[in-house]
Amino acid sequence: MKIVIIDYGAGNLRSVYKAVGKLGYEPKITHVPDDILSADAVILPGVGAGGDTMMALERLGLVTPVKNYVAKNSPFMGICIGMQVLLTGTEEGGWHECLDIIRGRVIRLPEGQKIPHMGWNQVKQKTVHPIFTGIPDNANFYFVHSYYANPEDKKLIAGETEYGVSFPSVIIKDNLVATQFHPEKSGELGLKIYDNFIKLMVEPHRQKLATAGNK
Repeated sequence: MKIVIIDYGAGNLRSVYKAVGKLGYEPKITHVPDDILSADAVILPGVGAGGDTMMALERLGLVTPVKNYVAKNSPFMGICIGMQVLLTGTEEGGWHECLDIIRGRVIRLPEGQKIPHMGWNQVKQKTVHPIFTGIPDNANFYFVHSYYANPEDKKLIAGETEYGVSFPSVIIKDNLVATQFHPEKSGELGLKIYDNFIKLMVEPHRQKLATAGNK
């Protein structure tokens, strides 16, 4: 199985690599477009600002490959900033256009709370989905962010978290899953999120493609 972690200079690549490796897989860290397009699964991690992330993706020529990969309904996972850049644009540091895979805006958490939102918080599950298999409702995961994704289509919100406002902490669209929290920093339940993504989303997708290819 070819699992690709996109390398655009984000600081938490190795943490994601080690987390997936603990599950018995050998992911590949790469910024080569062909590696992304030929992958069985792609993970876009992230820390920092959405505008800087988009500049890095554009500089490396990765914007079109990522959009084309997702357009094929191939398994894709965005984490933190990797979730936020999936939206139309971000207000962080002024307006910056993002990937526009999901219509919506990235906006700042409300005043009155300590910013950034950093530490453990609960995820309220809004839908039944394979990504939540074995994950208790209202389980705690680790967050570090000052902005959050606000999609136009609220039916895409699969998990919510309270921090001065109820914000989307899990977004799901077909074979795309995105989390505002960091699974790689969230202990055993975080590993379970990655495990569910690979076993319950990626493997059935591969089997479907293999069956179609044999016809």
